[in-house]
Amino acid sequence: MAYIKLKQVTVEKYKSIQKQQIVEIDDAITTLVGMNEAGKTSFLTAIAKTNYFTADKDFEFDITQDYPRNELIDFQHEEEDCDIIKCKYEISKELLLEIENDLGKDIFTTTQFTYTKHYKSKSSSFGGLVANQKKYLENKCNEYTLTETTKELIKKCSSLNDVALITALEGDDGLAELKVEIKKIITGGFNSASWTNLLESYIAKNWINEKMPKFWYFDDYYPLSGKININKLINEPPTNEKDKTSIALFELARIKPEDILNATEQEYEKYIALLEASSNKITKEIFNYWSTNQNLDIEFRIENTTVNGRPEKILDIRVKSQRHKITLPLDRRSKGFNWFFSFIIWFSKIQADKNSDYILLLDEPGLNLHASAQADLLRFFGDLSKKYQIIYTTHSPFMVETEHLDRVRTCFETDNGTIISDSIQEKDPNTLFPLQAALGYDIAQNLFISKNNLLVEGPADLIYLTVLSSILETEKRVGLKDNITIVPVGGLDKVSTFISLLRGSKLNVACLLDTFTDQKGKQKVDDLIMHKIIKEKSIRFFNEFANNGKATADIEDLFEKKEYIKLFNSAFENDHQEIKLTDLDANLDTVLKQINKVIGKDRFNHYRPANKLNQLGVDKKYFSAKTLENFEKMFVEINKLF
Repeated sequence: MAYIKLKQVTVEKYKSIQKQQIVEIDDAITTLVGMNEAGKTSFLTAIAKTNYFTADKDFEFDITQDYPRNELIDFQHEEEDCDIIKCKYEISKELLLEIENDLGKDIFTTTQFTYTKHYKSKSSSFGGLVANQKKYLENKCNEYTLTETTKELIKKCSSLNDVALITALEGDDGLAELKVEIKKIITGGFNSASWTNLLESYIAKNWINEKMPKFWYFDDYYPLSGKININKLINEPPTNEKDKTSIALFELARIKPEDILNATEQEYEKYIALLEASSNKITKEIFNYWSTNQNLDIEFRIENTTVNGRPEKILDIRVKSQRHKITLPLDRRSKGFNWFFSFIIWFSKIQADKNSDYILLLDEPGLNLHASAQADLLRFFGDLSKKYQIIYTTHSPFMVETEHLDRVRTCFETDNGTIISDSIQEKDPNTLFPLQAALGYDIAQNLFISKNNLLVEGPADLIYLTVLSSILETEKRVGLKDNITIVPVGGLDKVSTFISLLRGSKLNVACLLDTFTDQKGKQKVDDLIMHKIIKEKSIRFFNEFANNGKATADIEDLFEKKEYIKLFNSAFENDHQEIKLTDLDANLDTVLKQINKVIGKDRFNHYRPANKLNQLGVDKKYFSAKTLENFEKMFVEINKLF
């Protein structure tokens, strides 16, 4: 468990963030969604620079590079400073207990504090840390042998420095020892005049600053190169993120690049073995979350070459496909796999640090991953978040967890700079698109959670089947099995698409449809049967059960005609004159066509009569024996398909 959690970040006057933005941070995972160039990276790097995990010039604040350019000249000539970022943290009960064991009970009870970075002042400032210095001195008086007079003098001290000025009286045997302890508190704090309460300074430096989480930033520029020039790595400081990852690889394998440079070809095997041992550990961890292709191995080769007449050594990193028996340079394989591999290398650096807590800042993770691999990555983040807070940016709908939309913050670029807000407040359609797409995908996935899916044309079919099945079951007759999910596809023309999608998910699929009148739609379904994507017996039509004496039928033809006319009149009582059974043209195939002719329309809303039936809450008395028999026979046959 982390000793200190990040709860809120306030950023102002940093790159594209021109006006103050206050962002709440989730205890586990915070997702920042926005278009490219919206300011997501600016937000992450501002956080990273407050307490980066290692010395890195790229993660230090710089007025020229970071202050908004349109105001930079004026700011540089002003005396006033500016707060770049203020982080609000929460202190755990465990840390408060450790501080209590050090200083005593009820001395420090602060549960939240702030940590602020400034542009012109190189020092950072803490806020909200409150220590009861008076209580501390009272407690200390009781721990040492002191006269009552001296005790009273100590309790009246406004500063810990005042204790050193007190002269010992006869009987003050413990005063010298007390002064030594208090001096440790005074000298143990920050050496800054801004701290008026020296006990707070001591707590800030020795407990809060030491336990504050460090930040680790990772983006798409860190993946390893397929070839690492070892000479260049030693002789030149790292100039880019790839170089930093290369150094991290050697550190993970506990190899000094200089050792390889000075080794003979006979000694290469030792170093290759160490590198492969490290990569085996990495790939094992990757494959816990990488379901895309697990038939991959990492191979290392050390090559001697000549560059500009000078001998140099190259570490060649290759990915071997066990399936195809070929190897390719790492950077020519899947970018997604390389990202994962490089991420684990870097991540191993902070895993090795057992003394610090970390917050992971991930910029567009999984950018090159397939949607299913992005789902694997989210699962990986879920496991990581049990130990680390994670803040990541994305514009991919597959990187948004719809069950945790409360964790989402949106990032939007305006004329006044970057705006970061709760997703519910955001009105920009481009920014909201990933959230809307994620919700749409989630709804689609949840439609198909059943193993057994019965495809029907529309919501009216869903209502009729559900209502009639329930009535039959109440009468101890056969209804639709409980383990069958009815899926309305939105029209006959979409049936073939849904069949393909569901079969791709290894689910059981059957169809119950209106008779095809569109030959194009019928041909698509026939093609699926021919290619054995669905069995012919799994596609059933309402005309098989309607008993209307016609070759064509819709679900409405399973009702006795007078019953459906009654429903229609009830649903459209304010729109049409009441239709009578004698008004219908029996020469037309279906009751829907017959009604269309009477009302003079090509089509009416089929959902309204179905919805009316649902609202009425009818029982078996509403239907004739023939209607109930038609539906029961149909349910018996459909149940056999699953």
